[in-house]
Amino acid sequence: MTRDLVNDICKAQPGAEWSDPWGGGHDAWKVGGKMFACIGVSNDGVSVKTPSIEDAQLLIEMGRAIKAPYFHRSWVRVDWDTLDEAELRDRIETSYQLVFSGLTKKLQKEISGA
Repeated sequence: MTRDLVNDICKAQPGAEWSDPWGGGHDAWKVGGKMFACIGVSNDGVSVKTPSIEDAQLLIEMGRAIKAPYFHRSWVRVDWDTLDEAELRDRIETSYQLVFSGLTKKLQKEISGA
């Protein structure tokens, strides 16, 4: 997997916006101003939100992820060289849905066009 593939998956999400909030080459993907994915400068994985701290811990224990540095404990960093594309896509899309569902109903409507 590559940074380009992760960025393609992220930008395909409705209302997704890219930024580099800390400078230096981070790719932070947001929906409604809230981050759902972040690629660091080390260029070897993507940090994503999980449904809970317990889910994050399970992924870590299974060796599917590590704790995402500098993020809440419900976030993990997945190494894109250890996951296949389908699992990587699922992790990113799940993170997006978690963040999107936390937005106001009004903002959700604006983004989805419904």
